[in-house]
Amino acid sequence: MKLAVGFLTYNEASAKYLADFLPSLEKALAFLNQDDFKVFAYDNSDPANLINKEIISEFNLVHSNLIDYSSSGENLGFGRAYNILINWAISLRADYFLVINPDIILEPNALRSLTISLDENKDLAAVSPKIYYWDYQNKKKTNIIDSLGIMVKPGLRFFDLGQGTLDNGQFANLDYKIIGPSGATGLFRLSALEKIAYLDKNGNKQYFDERFFMYKEDCDLAYRLYLTGLKSKIISQAIFYHDRTSGSDEQNFLQKIINRSGKSRQVRAWSLRNQNIIYQKYWKKQNFVNKILIIFWFCASFIFSLILEQFNLKVYFYKN
Repeated sequence: MKLAVGFLTYNEASAKYLADFLPSLEKALAFLNQDDFKVFAYDNSDPANLINKEIISEFNLVHSNLIDYSSSGENLGFGRAYNILINWAISLRADYFLVINPDIILEPNALRSLTISLDENKDLAAVSPKIYYWDYQNKKKTNIIDSLGIMVKPGLRFFDLGQGTLDNGQFANLDYKIIGPSGATGLFRLSALEKIAYLDKNGNKQYFDERFFMYKEDCDLAYRLYLTGLKSKIISQAIFYHDRTSGSDEQNFLQKIINRSGKSRQVRAWSLRNQNIIYQKYWKKQNFVNKILIIFWFCASFIFSLILEQFNLKVYFYKN
C-alpha cells in the first residue's frame, strides 16, 4: 500500500470542519487507486458525543466507505491516538503516513506532489506542504503562511517557519532547512518513523511521545528526526490551508502575552510542561551555549509564571 492517512476528531471542535475537509481530502486522493490508500479517523470525543461519527458515517454512505472510523470512548490525546493509527498503517505495509488535522483543506494536487517527492528522493524522511491560513468563518483562502515546517533555534526553541508572513516567494529556494513538518499536516516515510520509535516502560512502541497529550509533540518528533540525521523538506507545490486563529512568530512581546492570555489554562499548562519535558529529554545532547540558553529560558518562564500565571507553577514539579 502506498499511503495511509490519519486524522483525529474531538467533539464539535472538529465536527464543524468535516464538511469542507472530507471532500477536499477525497479529491486529493483521486490520483491513487482505492487499493493504494487507507484513511483512518480516530475519535477522541466524549462518549456521548457522536457528532463526528455521524458526519463520517453519512459521508461514507455516499463515498464508498472511504474512512475507517474508530474510537475508544475516551480522549487519548494526540500522541497516543496517532501511535495507534501509525501502527495500523505499518500493519498494512503502507509506505507513507499522512498526519493531518481536520481543520485543513487541500488543493487537489497537493497529496500527489508530496507523494512524488518521497518516491523520487529516498533520502527524505518527511515532507511538509506549504500551509496557508484558511479563514474558515468567511470560507476564504489566503496567502499568509501558517507553516512551512518546524525549525529550531538555539536553546531548543521551536517555531513554524514563515508563520504569519505574507508569501512573496521568499521561501521558494529553501531546501533542507526544516527539521520536520508541523503537526497540522505532514507526510512521513513510515520506515523513518520506525527508526526513531522507542519502547516505553511498558514495552509499547512510541513514535509520538505519549507524555505530550497535546502541544509540542510535533516538535519532539521533528527533533528526533533531526538528531538521527533524517532529512525533511518543504514541497512548495503542495498547498494546504489551515484554520488557525493567530500565529505568534511575527508578534511582539506584548502581542504574544495578549494572545497567550486568550488561551485556556489547560492549553498553557500543556505547552509549558511539554517544553520542559523537551529540555529534560535532550539536555545531555546540547552544547555549552545551548545549555546556558535553556537555563535562561527556563528561569524566564518560571518568573513569568510566578508573576502572571501562578496556576502554572505546579508544572515545574512535574515528574516524567
